[in-house]
Amino acid sequence: MIRWAEIDWAGRRVRIEHDWIAPERAGSPLIVFLHEGLGSLAMWKDFPQQLCDAVSCRGLVYSRPGYGRSTPRSAEESWDLDFMHRQAHDVLPALLHALAIDTRSERLWLFGHSDGGSIALLHAARFTQEIAGAIVVAPHIVVEDLSVESIAKAREAYLSTDLRQRLARYHDDPDSAFWGWNDIWLHPPFRAWSIEDEIAAIRCPLLAVQGVDDEYGTLEQIRGIARRVPHAKLLELPQCGHSPHRDQPERLIQAVTDFVHRHQGDTP
Repeated sequence: MIRWAEIDWAGRRVRIEHDWIAPERAGSPLIVFLHEGLGSLAMWKDFPQQLCDAVSCRGLVYSRPGYGRSTPRSAEESWDLDFMHRQAHDVLPALLHALAIDTRSERLWLFGHSDGGSIALLHAARFTQEIAGAIVVAPHIVVEDLSVESIAKAREAYLSTDLRQRLARYHDDPDSAFWGWNDIWLHPPFRAWSIEDEIAAIRCPLLAVQGVDDEYGTLEQIRGIARRVPHAKLLELPQCGHSPHRDQPERLIQAVTDFVHRHQGDTP
């Protein structure tokens, strides 16, 4: 059942759509799901439920501001180079506070895909004592030529195909969702964006997953994570694109289940 929370963001009050998975599993781990750059709560479909059932845990799924049924961007709002930092350092903590989740007594697990994976890394690096572990799928730690080329193709598709109509099934304001993401990724100064130095602060268990055929990033993204977070575990999936939870859900669920069970109770 979709629920709503209100937070202060970008100088105004915005509402965040969210949903709980298996809240009756009191005392079990809580996984927070962080969606991709054009994602939303609904676009996860049943994957969070499948994963939480396999792990035997609870889940929290939400749409970031500008996405899904959450408050769209205002007409004059454009995202800056630190837009993922703002989500990791400001929006997620504000949402957790609004939902009365005390991360000092209950350390969270994070599951992030694409931009959501980068946000998970940034949050885990900042709030080192509050995160039990993180799983990042097709994350970005630097901007690659491949990413920019694919995002430029997405712009052409949005302008010339039915992509806008398809996104409108999942976003109240598809223009807000698409252009907020596309404009900043294609903004020339964003080519220098990197979180390589920041993620070295991560202390929690970390699993980084990437499809070998990912059209938005090369394997250097997760291999770069391993160089800076030596305890990170990597999973490279052959015959898999940018969305392993859609391309190879069974293998991903098994890997995450094993990872969470192995590290439950670890202290960062």
